[in-house]
Amino acid sequence: MNKKDVANFRKQFKADNDLLNIKDIFNVYIMKESSDIYHHQSQPFEMLDPDQQELFMNNFKKMLGGNLDEKLFELKFRRDVENNSQLILHQGLLSVEVETWKEQMLPIVGKMLLNRQYEKDIVVTFIRGEYRKPMKRTNEETEENSRDAVYSHPFILCSINNTQEPKKELLFDYVEKEFKYNFVVDPIINLNSPIGGFLFPCFTENAADVNHVLYSAGKVHEPDHQFIEEVLNGEETMTAKDDKIVFEEIVKEVTGDKINTSTLSNVYEEINRMIVENEEEEQPKLDTKDVERVLKVSGVEDVNVEKVETAFKKLIDDESYEIKASSVLPKFNSKSIKINTKIANISISPQDLRYVKQVQVDGKLYLMLEVEEDTIIEGFKMIPEAFGEK
Repeated sequence: MNKKDVANFRKQFKADNDLLNIKDIFNVYIMKESSDIYHHQSQPFEMLDPDQQELFMNNFKKMLGGNLDEKLFELKFRRDVENNSQLILHQGLLSVEVETWKEQMLPIVGKMLLNRQYEKDIVVTFIRGEYRKPMKRTNEETEENSRDAVYSHPFILCSINNTQEPKKELLFDYVEKEFKYNFVVDPIINLNSPIGGFLFPCFTENAADVNHVLYSAGKVHEPDHQFIEEVLNGEETMTAKDDKIVFEEIVKEVTGDKINTSTLSNVYEEINRMIVENEEEEQPKLDTKDVERVLKVSGVEDVNVEKVETAFKKLIDDESYEIKASSVLPKFNSKSIKINTKIANISISPQDLRYVKQVQVDGKLYLMLEVEEDTIIEGFKMIPEAFGEK
């Protein structure tokens, strides 16, 4: 799934949406002390009152929020495991009867409890439903309705949420005219901050992809590798942060850990060009030859494919590994690059990095910014000086 696919699916979670039909909801309560299922309950989603539906809708939207490879990860299922989750979820997807579907979801919960002690009671929520996507837009001239032809996507979505202790409160009773201590013993399910979840199957080019699952982490750049490997049986994944570190280390190896700002700016511009040109297709990835080409056209001297391959092997065991271009590139049109010194911290966009230089005069290092207008400090216009003049 690309970010557009995820965004389109995420925005369907709203009331009175005829393109989304949530059939059933299945909640499983897990006790932290015993790591056992304390209670589970299913019912048709439409039987929930509107306020409850809205709470869950918002929870599902939060679970599907975030950027790909930062909080959301498309995982390929491993085939070399027993009791494979891909098969369990696929059987659940095809189940007609509610009881059969529930029987398929409970083993997924069982995998969660196998080697894990949760710090709090948790609630695992499953829904199954159908997402319908129009094949084309409504044509006002011919009065052709976009709903006349749709892609149908059955799906299972799981959201995992912590519970929290209720607050102890002091209330004032208007009738009795007295202060009362109020304490509710029932735990509160925190639907505002899901700690994980997944969507099965993934949707690629309007078709279901049962070989992949979309996993959602609780925090950015912090996927739960145990959950990915042991519960979902997904292949190991790298975050965008990991990819960025690998790329930076490769460039350091090739350039001898030294690069000027103009060259680095060229690197970012070339990668941005690749992303823009492939915006409607699968996001571009960088293998050894791609990295060599990017560095060469950016002005890095004495670079060859052997140097890049050696750097790759030093950092990554998988010889076929490819770095996602979007993970490497700082946000191109915002001040996403931070330059930190003891004197000052500066934020600048990748495309403006070429206007920053580090120079040495009389044995001292200076950070120089090329500007197009006078610089104003606290309302005062700075006086231009000859460089190095005191």
